[in-house]
Amino acid sequence: MGLVDKKVVVITGGAQGIGLCAAERFAEEGATVSIWDFNEEKGNASAALLQEKGYPVRFQQVNVTDLESVNAAAEALHTDTGKIDVLVNNAGITRDATLLKMTEEQWQQVIDVNLSGVFHCTKAIAPFMVEQGSGCIINTSSVVGLYGNFGQTNYVATKSGVIGMTKVWARELGRKGIRVNVVAPGFIATDMIDSVPEKVIDAMVGKTPMARVGKPEDIANAYIYLSSDLSSFVTGTVISVDGGLIT
Repeated sequence: MGLVDKKVVVITGGAQGIGLCAAERFAEEGATVSIWDFNEEKGNASAALLQEKGYPVRFQQVNVTDLESVNAAAEALHTDTGKIDVLVNNAGITRDATLLKMTEEQWQQVIDVNLSGVFHCTKAIAPFMVEQGSGCIINTSSVVGLYGNFGQTNYVATKSGVIGMTKVWARELGRKGIRVNVVAPGFIATDMIDSVPEKVIDAMVGKTPMARVGKPEDIANAYIYLSSDLSSFVTGTVISVDGGLIT
């Protein structure tokens, strides 16, 4: 019996990176998983890969910036499974530039996915959790949401905003049996850092007492903990998974 046995889990941005790793970890621990992602090709391929391993994983194409798309996916999943136990708001993008060079488009794209997307998905799924009297919502922030970062006004604004929304939702939904928490990853080895110069990576490792970059599994395991009964009295909390990063 797994830590999240028989739970129905939604993971946004689940077609690759941390999201895909999390989808597999949840499935390993006994959950039925729905990958929500805009990339249909990658989403279907990722779901098929996990299905070949015998896991109950499905893919739903969802545009988190579009509330109608999110509502339709949530309704379809709930109709099929009868419940939704866990929502992991993992989807996120970057469009980096300094303040003086950032365009309105770069600003808005990141706001739409990283902040409005979290609002949309939670707005769509929370009513089902209220109806069943239980649920767990995990919002993915970042260490930069706590400390800031050069050239990431838009990204930092969203990741700080996610923490603020989490604090509010923990207060609003706690009495309804729903826990809401944040995971703040540090420097994690995903496709997003492939373009980062090696000297920058070395500098980040140098600031990390654990002396390595994080692995997607490190974040996925935090998601599992927060979704399980092991954290039944944990809500409104930010868990930094960053190897002790010194800012």
